[in-house]
Amino acid sequence: MKKGIHPENYRLVAFRDMSNGETFLTKSTVETKETVEIDGTDYPLYKLEISNTSHPFYTGKVKLVDTAGRVDKFMSRYGKHMEKRKK
Repeated sequence: MKKGIHPENYRLVAFRDMSNGETFLTKSTVETKETVEIDGTDYPLYKLEISNTSHPFYTGKVKLVDTAGRVDKFMSRYGKHMEKRKK
């Protein structure tokens, strides 16, 4: 490995999956603004939209994860067309 290109400031960080609330600790250099207490110790908190605990590939469950309102946007555009097809 090349010298001087890898960060030196690794620390334990709590990552929270916002889709299911699961939290796990791992070493990271990610910048955070919030902290969370786990087992009486404060850790920096980084919020994730999806992780291995909620991703369909790892869970085997097909679940719709809509964080940007894509489904609502689609329904507002094509909802009337879809209703006509049902009749």
